Amino acid sequence: MVRIVSVLTLGVLALGLVPAAASCPEDALGTARELRIDALSMPQVGRKHFPGTLPLAPKEVVLTFDDGPWPGTTDRVLDALKRECVRASFFLVGRNVAAHPALARRALAEGHTIGNHTYSHPLLNQMPLEKAEAEIARGFAAIDTALYGQPLAAPATPFFRFPGFASSPALLDRLQQKGVVVFGADLWASDWNPMTAVQTLGLVLGRLDAAGGGIVLFHDTQPHTAGMIPEFLRELKRRGYRVVHVVPTKRFAAPTVR
Repeated sequence: MVRIVSVLTLGVLALGLVPAAASCPEDALGTARELRIDALSMPQVGRKHFPGTLPLAPKEVVLTFDDGPWPGTTDRVLDALKRECVRASFFLVGRNVAAHPALARRALAEGHTIGNHTYSHPLLNQMPLEKAEAEIARGFAAIDTALYGQPLAAPATPFFRFPGFASSPALLDRLQQKGVVVFGADLWASDWNPMTAVQTLGLVLGRLDAAGGGIVLFHDTQPHTAGMIPEFLRELKRRGYRVVHVVPTKRFAAPTVR
């Protein structure tokens, strides 16, 4: 019986579909499909910063969150995603992961993709190349240590986003050589600015409708973002949007920690 279930599960994943969780309510937004990518085919994605983006159909969205984890806001975002059975990508800051590892482990355990947003959030294009690379590597090491108990020879999830989108041609080349996909965005909520949850919701929905879908950037450290995410997810369902969950092409087997 176990073998039959395993075969069925593999078949579903091969089709790019995400099995519905047993606890999901019937009216939940859900996650429509899974999209696997790697640096060979898609080294940089997001039209705000790069020529191309993910191969999404009209009204498909990829939800991404930067700068966490942060107590009081990241957990509220995770609660909202869980209620709607939605999977997102979190680009974490290494020093925040080191300070709040349980939140990072919760995001991973609930099926979200965990990417790197450096260790201390500097503007990397203003640093010497070697120092910038070390900052990126330290971020990956902090994340993998929190999630898997040790730094890994290669990142468990080779996804990265530049703080402030401050990339450089040399760093982009180095990351591609190392098999790391660099995420930009197709639109954002501008939630780094002071505003209310209602204002954030109206702004991002207007931009999303204008774009017709794409990679959406939020910050899970912002209280107004955490406050609007439940209504945002319900509004996605009402407006006919579908959520796509992005994962690495190669599945990662976590090491055994003793």
